[in-house]
Amino acid sequence: MTSPDQVGAVFAALADPTRRAILARLAAGEATVNEVAAPFPISMQAISKHLNVLEAAGLIVRTREAQWRRCRIEPAALRVLAEWVDQYRRLWDDRYDALDGYLRELKENNHEPDR
Repeated sequence: MTSPDQVGAVFAALADPTRRAILARLAAGEATVNEVAAPFPISMQAISKHLNVLEAAGLIVRTREAQWRRCRIEPAALRVLAEWVDQYRRLWDDRYDALDGYLRELKENNHEPDR
């Protein structure tokens, strides 16, 4: 089961388009902070803040190798979000199935000859 705090942190992190773009870049593979920052017209300080938010939400992991700081995506946090969304998907699927059954019943009753 996922906690509301985990889900909220992931949603908050994904609310920003720059952070979503960073995740998209990291989905293609591990990268240094400089490689992550390259396509964005913002300061390294701003990139660092975005990375901090992503890391706090558990969406990325940063490592240090000598002078290099590398970032990689952490799929576990996305699984937390997927599980949360899935519980509501199942609920709506059940409700749509019930609605389909009800509509089918109405249609059948309207096509029966009068008694």
